[in-house]
Amino acid sequence: MNALKRPLLVLVLALQGCAGSLLESKAEVPETFRLEGVALPDRGGRLPLAITVAHPGAAPALDTDRVAVVQPDSRFDYFAGVRWSEPAPQMLQQQLVRALASDGRFEAVVAAPSRVPADLLLDVELRRFEAVYAADGGLPEVRVEMQVSLVDPRGAKRLASFVATASSAATANRRAPVIAAFDRATAAAVHDAVDRVRAVTEPGAR
Repeated sequence: MNALKRPLLVLVLALQGCAGSLLESKAEVPETFRLEGVALPDRGGRLPLAITVAHPGAAPALDTDRVAVVQPDSRFDYFAGVRWSEPAPQMLQQQLVRALASDGRFEAVVAAPSRVPADLLLDVELRRFEAVYAADGGLPEVRVEMQVSLVDPRGAKRLASFVATASSAATANRRAPVIAAFDRATAAAVHDAVDRVRAVTEPGAR
């Protein structure tokens, strides 16, 4: 081989090796979790109404499938190696639909967008959905908060507006216990919202 070509060939092979190492991902595949939620018992008092649960709004930091965490110095971050099965607002919408349907108040409960004509609309904004670490190094506490409005879309009238919030401390600073705390806090906040919607729609309440 020509003496000039040999160094050039070595350089090309070296560059190919570098490119391969950059493109090969050795990162850990994230674990994926979903919220289990808890179905409410059917409490009867069914109304011949259809309610639509809007897709919850959320700040960009929460509109993600990453698991949010707040550090003791108020830094907002995400757990490494963990993902939700869907973005947080989508999971919350599913939990609300499931809880409202099992509660038995409404003839139909659907998630927006839907072709079912809505008598009522549940508008939701997710404000907090995060594991919070205290400065004393204690176990993280999951906090869930959502602004909820019940709207009559046909009359363009807001029937109720409230904040549903809940928290739950993790039993250990590990992935599974923290996810379980998210599940408990979300279920409590969702049930609080369903209870308030039920109260507003009691006969004579309006």
